[in-house]
Amino acid sequence: MTHNNEPVSMRRLLLFFIPMGISVLLINLSHVIINGTLARSDNPEIILAGYALAMSLLVVTEKPAVLFRQTCSALVRDRISFRAVRRVSFYVFGSALLFGGLVAYSPVGHWIFGGAYGAIPVVERQAIHAYSALMFLSVFSGIRCLYQGVIIYKMRTRWLTIAMVFRLGGMFLLSQYFLHTGVHSALQGTIIFVFGMVIEAAISMWEATKLLKNMPEKDEECEVTQPRQVTKFYNPLLYSSLIVVWLLPILNALLGTTERGTLAVASFAVAGSLMNLILGFFTYFHQIALLFIKSNPLLVRRFVLMLGFIPPLLLILMAFTPVGPWMFSHLLGVKDELLQACIHALRGFLPFVILFPWLDTLNGIVMAHGETKLMFGSQIANAVITGLLILLLVYLLPTWNGVLGSLAQSGGVFAELIYLTWAFRRSHRSDKILD
Repeated sequence: MTHNNEPVSMRRLLLFFIPMGISVLLINLSHVIINGTLARSDNPEIILAGYALAMSLLVVTEKPAVLFRQTCSALVRDRISFRAVRRVSFYVFGSALLFGGLVAYSPVGHWIFGGAYGAIPVVERQAIHAYSALMFLSVFSGIRCLYQGVIIYKMRTRWLTIAMVFRLGGMFLLSQYFLHTGVHSALQGTIIFVFGMVIEAAISMWEATKLLKNMPEKDEECEVTQPRQVTKFYNPLLYSSLIVVWLLPILNALLGTTERGTLAVASFAVAGSLMNLILGFFTYFHQIALLFIKSNPLLVRRFVLMLGFIPPLLLILMAFTPVGPWMFSHLLGVKDELLQACIHALRGFLPFVILFPWLDTLNGIVMAHGETKLMFGSQIANAVITGLLILLLVYLLPTWNGVLGSLAQSGGVFAELIYLTWAFRRSHRSDKILD
């Protein structure tokens, strides 16, 4: 699938892939800006706790909006198909605003933060106050992803990096303003976040609108014209994501029941953040497969073989050499017992990191064939095995701390990959893509 007269080559795939990876790394900086700003408040522990609770709820509500990136890059081939996807997005954005309004301006916020999360009243108030701005982030994040899908399809991924640079610049300037005037609540952190997302969404929309003008009104090869055709692709992705977002709270809850519950939860969280940093640059293999597996399967295979082994090598460097302890102690301030528990938890993520590039690539292949319903089954397999493993490990090895969580997640990813491979092969017995 090409978009100009240049042949698809390894160089073009790298130029397509690298800006997306850089944009993911830059996202981590945006959280550093916000946390650094809130940490300078008069009551940093309370304000950071309120912000963290609001953000934990955002993980659930933002996910349906983020899925429009894959949906758009997979389905949009003309202006009619884009309008069909956009109409579906209106329902999702409207639902996000409705839910956000209930959290921020009705007793629902108290039931969630004070009841389900068990936050003390002062932290609960900070979380609800913060969500009054954060409720809009799902909408602007969805707009960003909707138009980024067009940008990715047209292979203009440098605009993802450009938009992130402007987003970070805007967030930094606003954070400096708040630091000058005084930081008093978690709401200021969410305002910084939303402001940055508005900038990124505006730039993505501006670039994608230009690209859409050059696309045909109707592509004869594109069958997507109605929202119901979009939901056939989108809904399984949505249901799959709603399964996954609840795994982390379940893991943390069960880790908290071990002999050293606080140490287990903390080490799992810190190790997970470093693992995500290692994987961050390599989370777009699915886009390579989605766009090029049908036209250039051998090139996709070469690309994944070339880059797919880098994340596990990086994790081995962090978990089995002095580099990891140095990073934990000097960059993250982790020491003593927690340092050892973090290293052990990081080692438990090795199977996860080994398998992820291949699973992400296979997800892209499945999306390229429009069979996202298979991903719903694979996510169920992941959730079931992860849940069973964490229950078994917590019961048998209650002194192993955070590594129990990383081993359970690794087992879940293994089950997901096995199921998806089996299901896809069963659907394409004559298809030799994976052989």
